[in-house]
Amino acid sequence: MAVKRPTIDDLADIAAGYGLELTDDDLESFQGLMGGVLESYARLDELTEPSLPVSYPRTPGYRPQPEDNPLGAWYWRTDITGAASGPLAGKTLAIKDNVCVAGVPMMNGSNILEGYTPEIDATIVTRILDAGGHIVGKAVCENLCFSGGSHTNATGPVLNPHNHSRTTGGSSCGSGALVAAGVVDMAIGGDQGGSIRMPASWCGIYGHKPTYGLVPYTGIMPIEITLDHTGPMTRSVQDAALLLEVLAGPDGLDPRQQAGLQGRAYTQALSGDVNGLRIGVVEEGFGWDVSEPDVDASVREAAQAFEKLGAAVTTVSLPWHRDGRHVWNSIATEGPTLLMVEGGGMGTNWKGHYTTSLLNAAARGRLTRPNDLSETVKMVILLGRYMQEHYHGHYYAKAQNLARSLRVAYDTALQAHDLLLMPTLPMKATEIPGPDASREEYVQRALEMLHNTCPFDVTGHPALTAPCAVSAGLPVGMMLIGRHGDDATVLRAADAFEKNVFAAPTPPQA
Repeated sequence: MAVKRPTIDDLADIAAGYGLELTDDDLESFQGLMGGVLESYARLDELTEPSLPVSYPRTPGYRPQPEDNPLGAWYWRTDITGAASGPLAGKTLAIKDNVCVAGVPMMNGSNILEGYTPEIDATIVTRILDAGGHIVGKAVCENLCFSGGSHTNATGPVLNPHNHSRTTGGSSCGSGALVAAGVVDMAIGGDQGGSIRMPASWCGIYGHKPTYGLVPYTGIMPIEITLDHTGPMTRSVQDAALLLEVLAGPDGLDPRQQAGLQGRAYTQALSGDVNGLRIGVVEEGFGWDVSEPDVDASVREAAQAFEKLGAAVTTVSLPWHRDGRHVWNSIATEGPTLLMVEGGGMGTNWKGHYTTSLLNAAARGRLTRPNDLSETVKMVILLGRYMQEHYHGHYYAKAQNLARSLRVAYDTALQAHDLLLMPTLPMKATEIPGPDASREEYVQRALEMLHNTCPFDVTGHPALTAPCAVSAGLPVGMMLIGRHGDDATVLRAADAFEKNVFAAPTPPQA
């Protein structure tokens, strides 16, 4: 595309927006001065930008019919066979639909991206295929991934395999449902406020949010660069550790990745025991105003089971934990407004690989189909733009500064403990709002559950949800949180619990 030279009227409108008092002569002068820079833009149109590799043949696939998609969990079916051998050989995987898979349509849960097909494979897709994984489709996710329910996506609600009237949780709703129902062996989820752990908890599977930056986010549509995580959702800890081994490590293209943070052979940490581990049960993770007594009781009982397995289990008070969601709220309101919505899903001011085709599709979709955004996204951009215009980023900046204090509070507790433990979610899976639900109910069902999960997206600690009970026919999850970079200990403890106390429920019929 060729860049058009701005007209005097264009420049006058921009000047007025910035409060600049410029005459027509001033504007003509500035217009002339822009000529040299515009030549550079013209030259950029002549150059070919580097892309990401696409190494395995695939079919374009198809949109499944309702009878072949009883949970509403598939967005698109495809068939991509990876290497003939490798650690994931024989494993089937669903990829969350915010992840680029070349030649396969991607909607990210929203009609604003309808019709977009990436030309690249995200780094994690290439790593899965290189490891012998078999990708069989794209899993539905919530509208721009901004919901902890499973009802805001453009294709219709995703049903919980344990009870079809209940939500799976989100935003990785399709991933959770497909793994829990035994349709696939593994799935990729994304997590900015709990979106791996929430559906994993409510579907009764394992969901691991890795240490921030451990798994590259390259080729995945972001929400907020300081909150973005991606990772495994599986029916066993063994599979979670195996998939993390494949995904982890720097790719040199993602600014989220920290120098020196490398992957490990996580499966080797799965010893089946927790002897000598010190586990701190965080009191502030229980007893929220929305907490259900059976959830709190089940997680406390699970904590005591660790003691019987040889761990030292004590309670710990972390008052900062109660403020974690307030810090998150500001970051997750203003940040996504600027990056995910106004920034075309890419934003600026970072080094790495920009998926320019996705940026263009998201920007066009937002401008031409804004009313197709979900009610949660609309609320966020209304408030996010208001806060930017009236407070000029002050509260976002303050929240990012306070994030360091929040991290220190957890790090201090993790000096005396190897792991922290609390309920993943305060309540069991809620009912899916009906088609005539009020906006208030719609938004409440999307955001009411993230009290315990969202703080660890702010601080970047590894956090895993493991099923620990079933109450009233619905799964209950406990969350294990470890030190930065110590994903292995989190997985080790979950593995011991799975082997000795409680395993993921048998997949229900889809």
